[in-house]
Amino acid sequence: MASDREEIPYHPKPEPRFPGAITPENIRNLYRDCTDFWEREVLIGGDPNKRGVMFTIIGMVKTGQVNDSILKPLTEGKGLQDMAVESVVSWMLYGGLYNMAVVLRDTLDQVVFDLAMGNAILLLPGESRAVSCFVPSEDGRGISQPENEPVLKGARDSFVENIRVNSVLIRRRLRTPALKIKEELVGRQSLTPVDIFYIEELTNPDLVQEAQKRIREIDIDALLSTANLEEYLADSVKTPFPLMAYTERPDRFCAGLVEGRVGILADGLPMGFLLPGNFGQFFKTGEDKAKNWMEASFLRILRYVCLLVAIFLPALYVAAVNFHPEMIPASLAWSIVEAKVDVPFFTLFEVLILLIAFEIVQEAGLRLPPAIGTTVSILGGLVVGTAAVEARIVSPAVLIVVAVAGIAGYTMPSQEVAGALRLWRLVLVIAAGISGLFGMVAAAVVLVHHVAALESFGVPYLTPFAAVGGEQLDGVLRRPLLWVKFRERALKVQNKRNQK
Repeated sequence: MASDREEIPYHPKPEPRFPGAITPENIRNLYRDCTDFWEREVLIGGDPNKRGVMFTIIGMVKTGQVNDSILKPLTEGKGLQDMAVESVVSWMLYGGLYNMAVVLRDTLDQVVFDLAMGNAILLLPGESRAVSCFVPSEDGRGISQPENEPVLKGARDSFVENIRVNSVLIRRRLRTPALKIKEELVGRQSLTPVDIFYIEELTNPDLVQEAQKRIREIDIDALLSTANLEEYLADSVKTPFPLMAYTERPDRFCAGLVEGRVGILADGLPMGFLLPGNFGQFFKTGEDKAKNWMEASFLRILRYVCLLVAIFLPALYVAAVNFHPEMIPASLAWSIVEAKVDVPFFTLFEVLILLIAFEIVQEAGLRLPPAIGTTVSILGGLVVGTAAVEARIVSPAVLIVVAVAGIAGYTMPSQEVAGALRLWRLVLVIAAGISGLFGMVAAAVVLVHHVAALESFGVPYLTPFAAVGGEQLDGVLRRPLLWVKFRERALKVQNKRNQK
């Protein structure tokens, strides 16, 4: 497997993270100076000689549920005064508490993790184990329409920051018990739950094991952003191209699982990751299967044409004007020369300065509030475009070439791929400015070699173009669903046929 993952330093996680016995003193010591940490003494059956203690984190638990399902039956339960402590524990585990999830915890690690997840922890006198009750608060952002993946014909719900809500959105679509979910905790300080989704007897088990292994090896302070997952899970960090696809739409996530991919959700991130990622996957949209197959195929071909325009047009213009003017029709060449008479800069500098200027305007628009960002974009377009041409700083032809390339780049379904193409576009322009078409072609060869050498979890990045057996067309065309009888061979799924 072509990878440079071995260059990422790995430090084994200390086990256990929180050593010590489960005692009130140890728990209080861990959460000292924490205003939201709450302790409540509980009289078992109302008996002052049988005192337990309950620990919670305010805001993480649902107070009304704690009162009704735990405190009330525990303090008012009949016969609890005459029970031994061991019998009280069994009574709580087997129906005494009006709570669905009640489990025993044997280590302090488990107690700390449960408190962070919204559990109430009960300690009874003389017991070395704790009773954990799942009573999480349901506060959080409601399910809304996806913002970055517009929906024209399909479901309009999107992932939120709560991982349990997200898993429900997936379960509602894939109701099979073969849908499995494994969970790992990532982050020494954040203790963030990360769930691995796959369909048993369909997904390649080696892929599932590799994904779980890499997640377990992540040793960071906190998982707070997507990069904390992507850069540690990806096979290589020496590339601008994304090696994992992400989506904020549950329907696309489920479609990936059915294809035989592994899905990953992290608590606090309103998106899901699908792996392995390949180049063809980033040119498909969730709307492709909702549209007529002819229209979807045409649009997919159009995206690939826009890919070539976005990355090669500025470099081709620089090469043609500076080194190969015979490629340009005479009338067009005369117009270009006439427009450049009063421009003091050479063509390479014009193209580079405009490409960089548009990047600056785009970045400024993204970082500002929407109202101000729109104004800055309009102002930047006027200044960079019309004013620059009228001031004879750049020629109109250069402005048109850069604008067309920029618009073509925005047709990419994945803006991460579009960002990688923008970086390589600058490389191609510089190469074309140095040695014309030869330099552009040489840089293009380097680009193709770089992309062809990439892998994502053992799958070639250029899949399906690197596939065999006629699957190459699936990356460009959207065939009628009735004709698609098999899943991708590169994923090495256990169940290759998806329909009769």
